Amino acid sequence: MLWLLFAILSALFESLKDLFSKKSLKDTDEYVVAWALPCFALPFLIPALVVTGIPHLGERFWLALLSGASLYVVTLILYMRAIRISDLSITVPMLTFTPLFMLMTSPLLVGEFPDWNGLIGILLIVCGSYLLNINEKAHGYFAPFKALVRDNGARLMLLVAFIWSITSNIDKIGLQNSSPLFWVIAVDTVAAILLLPVVKRAEITKISGLLKIGFFGGLTAIAQMTAISLTLVAYVISVKRTSAIIGVLSGHLVFKESGLRERLCGVIVMVVGVMFITLK
Repeated sequence: MLWLLFAILSALFESLKDLFSKKSLKDTDEYVVAWALPCFALPFLIPALVVTGIPHLGERFWLALLSGASLYVVTLILYMRAIRISDLSITVPMLTFTPLFMLMTSPLLVGEFPDWNGLIGILLIVCGSYLLNINEKAHGYFAPFKALVRDNGARLMLLVAFIWSITSNIDKIGLQNSSPLFWVIAVDTVAAILLLPVVKRAEITKISGLLKIGFFGGLTAIAQMTAISLTLVAYVISVKRTSAIIGVLSGHLVFKESGLRERLCGVIVMVVGVMFITLK
């Protein structure tokens, strides 16, 4: 069960990365913050490569790297824009849809078939998303869903969740043809280079905040890739999505976001749904 420890750590580090990203986005462009995540993670990741060494690269590594890093850049921009324009307690829970999408993508990409408990999980995720805006029910039974769809940040994060259902499987292929640490470094390096044209003219301030994003982003990636190397992709992502619970709490405590009770109830139901989909 060593994979479970690394998956839990990835959830913790992910929530801290979101917290510092939201803070930085108050006075920093989302493209700069998106670039800072992979770029400032590298100084914390590369020294560890001295210990582990450069692994043998399999024949599928380069294709996985090109596709994985390109999609990663897209999700970084969408992710940062989502948490900039909307509450953490609304946007972060949308990532619990990733395992739901993986019911379709995992069998196609890596031949992993989650348990049929996924049907129950799907129902719970839908019910949880309904609870996120349960206060809107006074305007009609479908009003909570409509409120969620109207939120631009929630829509963007839902798109991120779908793309992640693909990239999580690409990650599996990439680390199978290299190593967890080397794969993370390779993806972050390519992503940082691809984002350079977007940020080269932007004013970069408050470096300390960006370094915190990179630090916790790097730790998240190492923990996640290590866990993925030890078990099914879907299992790791399901545990990692518990970071949504911390996201709702930090959104209320740090950013004074409203609706704590219904949003916390909703995200807990969604996380339970994720567990049904992917955990035996």
